[in-house]
Amino acid sequence: MEIRKAKEQDLSEILKLYAEARTFMQKTGNGSQWGTTYPPVEQVEADIREGKSYVCEAEGILAGVFYFSEGPDPDYAKIYEGSWIGNENYHIMHRVAAPGRVKGAGSFCIRWCAKHSGGDLRIDTHRNNLPMQHVLEKNGFQRCGIIHLANGDERIAYEFLENSRSTGIE
Repeated sequence: MEIRKAKEQDLSEILKLYAEARTFMQKTGNGSQWGTTYPPVEQVEADIREGKSYVCEAEGILAGVFYFSEGPDPDYAKIYEGSWIGNENYHIMHRVAAPGRVKGAGSFCIRWCAKHSGGDLRIDTHRNNLPMQHVLEKNGFQRCGIIHLANGDERIAYEFLENSRSTGIE
């Protein structure tokens, strides 16, 4: 597997990945996090234009997609019921979709971001997204607390801080 920046010509396949991920979320009890339309096509196009959308490719198959950028993220400015373990120099990962086309693609994407984050990576997920919580914890992330998105929705905040745990990430 390899990670590369998404290109405009990847858009239709990326949108299919997100649709497959939404279906998976609904089947696993998390139908409200992304609903039936998130992320909107305009958001995906903007992510690609800004060079912050990445895809995971395996033998010519797009196996995953995610947003990766340097922080800060305004949604992470306040954290409740806990605290961040790193400082203000962190990267963020959002809009992760690896719906099972290639086994292990989600973990591969997460480990790639951890490796390229300068040692501090933050991510959040919905309380009902148990598969994502499992993947994050399996890959060395620590649950830090609760954040609120700009629209008020609550999310569980996670952080990977290099050297804070033995993770096997190389």
